[in-house]
Amino acid sequence: MKNVAVIGSGTMGNGIAHVFAQHDHSVMLVDLNKEALDKALATIEKNLDRQVKKELISEEKKSATLKNIQISQDLKSAVSDVDLVVEAASENVDIKLQIFKDLDQYAPKDAILASNTSSISITKIASVTNRPEQVIGMHFMNPVPVMKLIEVIRGYSTSDQVCDEIMKLSEGLSKIPVEVNDYPGFVANRILMPMINEAIITLFEGVAGVEEIDTVMKLGMAHPMGPLQLADFIGLDVCLSILNVLHDGLGNPKYAPCPLLVNMVQAGYKGAKTGVGFYDYRENPKAPTVARQFSK
Repeated sequence: MKNVAVIGSGTMGNGIAHVFAQHDHSVMLVDLNKEALDKALATIEKNLDRQVKKELISEEKKSATLKNIQISQDLKSAVSDVDLVVEAASENVDIKLQIFKDLDQYAPKDAILASNTSSISITKIASVTNRPEQVIGMHFMNPVPVMKLIEVIRGYSTSDQVCDEIMKLSEGLSKIPVEVNDYPGFVANRILMPMINEAIITLFEGVAGVEEIDTVMKLGMAHPMGPLQLADFIGLDVCLSILNVLHDGLGNPKYAPCPLLVNMVQAGYKGAKTGVGFYDYRENPKAPTVARQFSK
């Protein structure tokens, strides 16, 4: 699978493109927004510079990686000659279904279609194509160039051959793939999101403050980042979307998102990407303070 297209140039998409290109794949990074594509290329170059500075790669490898990436705003032409497509668009089921309908029409008939979705059913995504056996989940972790895990999600119809190919491909990207079955939230978010939601409920009920909750989990449970700061990093809108998928898909009230999370997303406080979530990132993103609405 030499030729790869990555659909969506946001945080996950540019990270996925970076990793494939660094491992000698020809990558077509696709987005409707030219400004987003330019920003993605700048981010990839910045992250490569960081790898050079840490002596993880050479200047020559950085140059080769950048040469392996092309950008396009035209989905049809971008995927016309690829072996693999990895969709990394917004975590919105309608958007993803439309993309996969288009990919099924435009990509070569033997191409594998993968989604980086963090919770949406691969079986549902595959159902809008005429090649459900060639549709699979590749759930990369953020930040993609750093994190080793890829959740490889088998849809109901995903073939053994396609699953085996993606497992081997993932290992070739210096990642550790873990095969999981297609149920709401898969493994990572089935476990992570209820913990984050419980942390938000703990704040909502006044048990403790933002810093106190995060400190307990960092020092008491050896988590590198507290759950509220992690929620900000993921994006509160993404957390809400995943919890809704869990709640709708499993029908269990324990997955119902905390009203505080719902209100914050509706108010536009979506975490680090908007400047404010549980923490305020506007003045110092690397050392944020507790957001004003949560300060004592």
